[in-house]
Amino acid sequence: MADSYKYYAFISYNSHDTKWGKRLQRKLENYSMPATLCSEHGWQRKPMKPVFFAPTDIQPGGLTAELQERLRASRHLIVVCSPNSARSKWVGQEITFFHSLGRADNIHFFIIDGIPHSGDAATECFNPVIDELGLPEILGANIHEKVFRWSWLNRERAYVQLVTKLLGVEFDAVWQRHKRMLIGRVVAWVAAAIAVVAALISVWAVNRPVDVGVVLDEASASNPNLPPLHDAVITLTLDNETKSDTIANVNGIAEFMNVPHRFIGKDVHLSITCPDFIPIDTTVALDTEMKFGIYRDARVYGDIRFRLWNPDTEQTVSGCKVAIDGYTAISDADGRVSFSIPLVKQKTSYTVTASSPLLDSTIYAPCGADDVLLVAK
Repeated sequence: MADSYKYYAFISYNSHDTKWGKRLQRKLENYSMPATLCSEHGWQRKPMKPVFFAPTDIQPGGLTAELQERLRASRHLIVVCSPNSARSKWVGQEITFFHSLGRADNIHFFIIDGIPHSGDAATECFNPVIDELGLPEILGANIHEKVFRWSWLNRERAYVQLVTKLLGVEFDAVWQRHKRMLIGRVVAWVAAAIAVVAALISVWAVNRPVDVGVVLDEASASNPNLPPLHDAVITLTLDNETKSDTIANVNGIAEFMNVPHRFIGKDVHLSITCPDFIPIDTTVALDTEMKFGIYRDARVYGDIRFRLWNPDTEQTVSGCKVAIDGYTAISDADGRVSFSIPLVKQKTSYTVTASSPLLDSTIYAPCGADDVLLVAK
């Protein structure tokens, strides 16, 4: 009876095939059978345990009394077949002893390498004692049998072949379910891989570097007498990082390289400073291409301030009528004169006329209270 055996199976192998022996032990002990078959045969969901594998219990060696006892206590013998085990006298002794117990039908072969019945010692995978004992024609479960295109699927098929031989059930009854399980795992793996790739793409998309360009346009009325836009400094602040670039002329583009994509569409701080123009300090939604209109500061060339000074008397000149481009003013008690010239009529220099003769009739803008024009006697 099955309950009289301590081990469900004994794995016989050569030390060169240890990894396959361990893998086979794990596969068998953890193989779950369909619930319907378990109910029909009175099995547990994992009916093939424990499986004896020598390195986990005793040191490998000859057929000691202890090793013979392990064979007696095993319901099945599984031989890991390869040219290594075919040349192993210990594997041959284990097969011979198990056969002597009268359980020849419970000897199973799992081929991991070599060619069955090749007759060549270099490739033969069956130990010669199999023929000596007169065991029936043996094929065994072969992981290299080319039933499917993929080698991993052929290995799985060989595992199921061995399982069904051990349990005495129809191959298709287990294999069809096993294939569905494998397909489910592959689908799960693919779905997980897709999810990981999607997550990586998402992270990359959020953090991938993009270039941001800023263009400036003069929004105020054009005046060819004034210097064009030049040396505009654009500063972009992203969290705690500040980036700056300079536009040399009105056709230039400020470029900010390697800006994390996550900032696109987010509010960022932007400042623009440019000679002769009103500065901008604002918050904007960041885009890869942005254009801003800037306005001239009408005070730079339009607010004209100077004093009239008589070098002979070393005094300021008050009450003097002064004219610039049709605009008139009278110097105050301190000789100060002021004009506000509209933007469209502004220049970088102005010709001044006065009711008193002037030694210098040109005033240059920008100018202020410390600028003077000299009045003649």
